[in-house]
Amino acid sequence: MVLFLLAYLGGVLTIVSPCILPVLPFVFARADQPFLRRGLPLLAGMAATFALIATLAAVGGGWAVQANEWGRWAAIVLLGLFGITLLFPAASDRLTRPLVALGSRLSESADRAGEGGGVGSSLLLGVATGLLWAPCAGPVLGLILTGAALQGASVQTTLLLLAYAAGAATSLALALLVGGRVFAAMKRSLHAGEWIRRGLGALVLVAVAAIALGVDTGFLTSVSLASTASLEQGLVDKLRPGTGGNAAPKSSVVMSGGEGAMMMSANPAMMGANNAMAGANVAMTGNPAMMMKSNAASVAEPPLPVEGVAPPLAGATEWLNSPPLTLAQLKGKVVLVDFWTYSCINCLRTLPYVRAWADKYRDQGLVVIGVHAPEFAFEKNIANVKKAVADLKIDYPVAIDNDYAIWRAFKNEYWPADYFIDAEGRIRDHQFGEGDYTGSEHTIQRLLAEAGHGGVAGGFVEVKASGAEAAADMNDVRSPETYLGYERAEHFASPGGEVHDAAHIYAAAGGARLNEWSLTGDWTVSGESAALDAKDGGIAYRFHARDLHLVLGPGADGKPVRFRVTIDGAAPGDSHGADTDADGAGTVTGERLYQLVRQKGPVADRDFAIQFLDPGVRAYSFTFG
Repeated sequence: MVLFLLAYLGGVLTIVSPCILPVLPFVFARADQPFLRRGLPLLAGMAATFALIATLAAVGGGWAVQANEWGRWAAIVLLGLFGITLLFPAASDRLTRPLVALGSRLSESADRAGEGGGVGSSLLLGVATGLLWAPCAGPVLGLILTGAALQGASVQTTLLLLAYAAGAATSLALALLVGGRVFAAMKRSLHAGEWIRRGLGALVLVAVAAIALGVDTGFLTSVSLASTASLEQGLVDKLRPGTGGNAAPKSSVVMSGGEGAMMMSANPAMMGANNAMAGANVAMTGNPAMMMKSNAASVAEPPLPVEGVAPPLAGATEWLNSPPLTLAQLKGKVVLVDFWTYSCINCLRTLPYVRAWADKYRDQGLVVIGVHAPEFAFEKNIANVKKAVADLKIDYPVAIDNDYAIWRAFKNEYWPADYFIDAEGRIRDHQFGEGDYTGSEHTIQRLLAEAGHGGVAGGFVEVKASGAEAAADMNDVRSPETYLGYERAEHFASPGGEVHDAAHIYAAAGGARLNEWSLTGDWTVSGESAALDAKDGGIAYRFHARDLHLVLGPGADGKPVRFRVTIDGAAPGDSHGADTDADGAGTVTGERLYQLVRQKGPVADRDFAIQFLDPGVRAYSFTFG
């Protein structure tokens, strides 16, 4: 709802933008005619046409996002043409001549309809005007179209565009009702508007040149096509969901699989890292606030705040270990809702605590519900999730949230994320990312006691996890989560760069710097992963961390893929991970996270390499700990 309000307000502000000026003559031409029969239909047709044209632009933008390097150059050329039209009015006239001709024909048809046409003629004129207005946009509309381009245009995109158009139509309607004096004042600004237009055109051309040359083009986002840019951007900053909070999102782009934009705000890799050491030993950190939260002594504490009413647990694709549950059924119980996904290293390191809490407090009134919200497409496979739940020894209820219905209901943005719900169905606390396990358990104890459950167990669970579930050593981690699919890939170092969605033979990078990685052999890199097309291909990564993990899966045929790992060119020995032996040998048998390195000695910059002895493997992301 907030986004719709944002879009509407952004449209209202369009009335004071220079780019609205060419539309005003069409609108004010009917200022002296009945508003309901002539003005309102014109504005309705104008808004509907604008939304349609902008939706088509969003669809095209989505194609461009998926295109290869040629798509990038096509976008640069289009930006250049746009800059030229702003700088040179004559060029603009030529390029827009077909659009203007169509608008003129529609306008003439409307005029021929005469007074008898009434609503119909005005609606037709509104369609013509909408064709001229479609290029007029500011940061708010840019936000809508960018999101649509990244995640794919949808009904929601069209509704947001309609809200934007309705806002602009509202301000124009007010201007119509006020009268021609507003139009006269705006006409006086046309000359200044033309010079503003030319100046913006020059800036756009400079920015296009910077993009083509690979220069940082962040400044381009500050170049607005309207004088309302600062006002609109203020709305974006204040009203855009998820921009607040105490951590940066895991990724600033839409997740693979084309899910909603809220999925772009997953748990930050480094958020879990930064909080990991605040885990079971949080009371020893010396932070008085944290010590108060984690100290279970009889010192009086202020009540936990009410963060809101918990939303329903509706919309799950399937439930495991339980029939579908509702919060109404669970009234009187304390509920912990844990958002997780089975290939997420931060989630895996949190799971031992969640399992321990479920066991310890099950008979004292606690219900733990895991909500499995997938990051990668293979995590939507219910058979994969069932296997992971069994392998991870999860016996509490798990809702498979493949459509992100529960995720959206909670307005969640992180993996893992824990929401603590009291006996009245209210959210009383939350924990985003790893860490503060003692504080979280203390919250459970307080809510159970508050609900009247007697004999609540004291103390805190002691967890001795192994493999990927073991706590990270975050004192010396300098490598971030790294994706191999081109949608989110960074620091790729193979000569020539990535080739999108096509087979290509890659070579290793010579003298790779810290956190750079490269492919060797015949690979096809898609938006979500890199797939090996022929045996003996490999991946190299220069990293700095105790642990190295890689999310892998076999090919479409499901055949196991053998691999061998080296560290600084040698077998890992005692530094092998849970999924490799001392010689570095291992096998990809399913789609999951594999722990390949756990160093025993000092942590330093290391050259990791993995060679696959069979074709077909898919590699998704590196994580460290």
